Amino acid sequence: MRYLHTMIRVSDLEASLDFFCNKLGLVEHRRSENEKGRYTLVFLTSPEDRARAQAEVSPLLELTYNWDPEQYTGGRNFGHLAFETEDIYALCQRLIDKGVTINRPPRDGRMAFVRSPDGISIELLQKGKALLPAEPWASMPNTGAW
Repeated sequence: MRYLHTMIRVSDLEASLDFFCNKLGLVEHRRSENEKGRYTLVFLTSPEDRARAQAEVSPLLELTYNWDPEQYTGGRNFGHLAFETEDIYALCQRLIDKGVTINRPPRDGRMAFVRSPDGISIELLQKGKALLPAEPWASMPNTGAW
């Protein structure tokens, strides 16, 4: 058995693509539309995993957009998506600069949480050892739920 992908339902495909691609840095791997089923599937991968995704050996994030409006609640009960980054402080600053709220700042130099436009919790983890605690992160409080 092999892990293939994680699917999340999104209510606004453009807002979700803006968040995951333009802000978080993922890239679109493939897309399909099903007129009969009235949905669009967009599969995303990290730039680092792009070649592996082409060979279908890398896990993907599937955004499912149902064309008919639905109310999605309780995004946190899904759990969370986790992404590893080379520099958690630089990523968090880039996200703030693009208007994303850091719900749980990387006070420990290791872990932070943000939320997607649909309330899906996203864990950001420092690759390798934790960075030394640094301001403004070390004293930044949590914002909302994560």
